[in-house]
Amino acid sequence: MNNNKQDDFLEVSMPDMTISKQRDVSSEEYGDLRKALTLIAGKWKLEILWRLYHRTHRFGELMKAIPGVTQHMLTRQLRELETDGLVTRRVFAEVPPRVEYSMTEATKALEPTIQSLMAWWQTYGKTAPIASRTDD
Repeated sequence: MNNNKQDDFLEVSMPDMTISKQRDVSSEEYGDLRKALTLIAGKWKLEILWRLYHRTHRFGELMKAIPGVTQHMLTRQLRELETDGLVTRRVFAEVPPRVEYSMTEATKALEPTIQSLMAWWQTYGKTAPIASRTDD
């Protein structure tokens, strides 16, 4: 039996806050989590962000790189990401027009979170029910 109080609860450290299962979570804290997840929720947003982690992309490159995405949906998701400050859209005054998308500092700050989600999936996600894996 471990007498160390630290081991009696789950603790996840984040900047300026600790989540433990031994205290009540305020609605405000949950609201912040919900807002953060809403920014990256969307059928294609994580894949768009993942590709932008590796390099800047033009619209056509993203279209080719993401199987199944429609032009309308890619445009919509990129606009939402831009509005939310996660993607920068740069338009060049050239003919034909050239537009490039890249990540912002806010997106770079998400990288450890994305890496943690990937590690979690490798450990636990493959046992998740199939119904939770669809995003229609």
